Amino acid sequence: MSGANSGGGGSCEGRVVIVTGAARGIGRAHALALAAAGAKVVVNDLGVQLDGSEQRSEAAQEVVEEIRNGGGTAVADGNNVATWDGAEAMIRCAVEQLGGLDALVNNAGIVRDRMFVSTSEQEWDAVVAVHLKGHFATARHACAYWRQQSKAGAPVDGRIVNTSSGAGLLGSVGQASYSAAKAAIAGLTLVQAAELGRYGVTANAIAPAARTRMTEGPFAAMMKAPDAGFDVFDPANVAPLVVWLCSAASKHVTGRVFEVQGGELRLNDGWRPAATIDKGARWRVDELTAVVDKLCAQAPTPLKPYGAR
Repeated sequence: MSGANSGGGGSCEGRVVIVTGAARGIGRAHALALAAAGAKVVVNDLGVQLDGSEQRSEAAQEVVEEIRNGGGTAVADGNNVATWDGAEAMIRCAVEQLGGLDALVNNAGIVRDRMFVSTSEQEWDAVVAVHLKGHFATARHACAYWRQQSKAGAPVDGRIVNTSSGAGLLGSVGQASYSAAKAAIAGLTLVQAAELGRYGVTANAIAPAARTRMTEGPFAAMMKAPDAGFDVFDPANVAPLVVWLCSAASKHVTGRVFEVQGGELRLNDGWRPAATIDKGARWRVDELTAVVDKLCAQAPTPLKPYGAR
């Protein structure tokens, strides 16, 4: 089975994991690596095109067959992460068909790349629905299941692994809707971590850089696979971190955002004060030019969004 070389061993043996958007790219690599590490995997995917159109129902089943042919356990799920009922049905699929739920990997996404001034309401809503609501709805129903288990006295060792992006951490020109949704996902992760620990659930996020349908178009030259040597942008490079985050070994880590690209793993920190001036009284408008200039001079130079000149 592809993914068996991720070093997962039996780290997820017997754990039930849902991976959304798992038919291709990074999600497929997650599903294969988790199965190779012993997890029973719900392979969720609508089988749609990059912009969310033209559904192909057999896409998830193809990954399921690949897992089963390698000796693993998996079921396909075609529910829509962006709908409340679809997300609930997905959790029910894991519980009823695989016996429970231990981890949720939110990976599904679409793009409608457009400069901000040209973005339509429909394009904005579509991207935010799949990314942000898709993360909320699935996790909300998963947590309802875990909370019920916890209140019944059953041991819970739950995991939420969300997918943010460098675009969400820095911004990306031409991707306002995508960047906004991915930034919100990072914020959502922090709240989930703070609230869900009492039920035995951790929440972390990854911001992966890999070759997918979303990156092959705008970054074709960068994403091209090398003729030889280490393939930095192989989606399978992201999977070991996700396997670890879904395993029992990661129980002590929550509320973190990791960037991963090739062999580089980076822990990111969120917004925090970079410079402070306290007058001890209300500011006057005519004072603020000098004060803000001083704050900007004291603070580190901001990193530019992707694509900015």
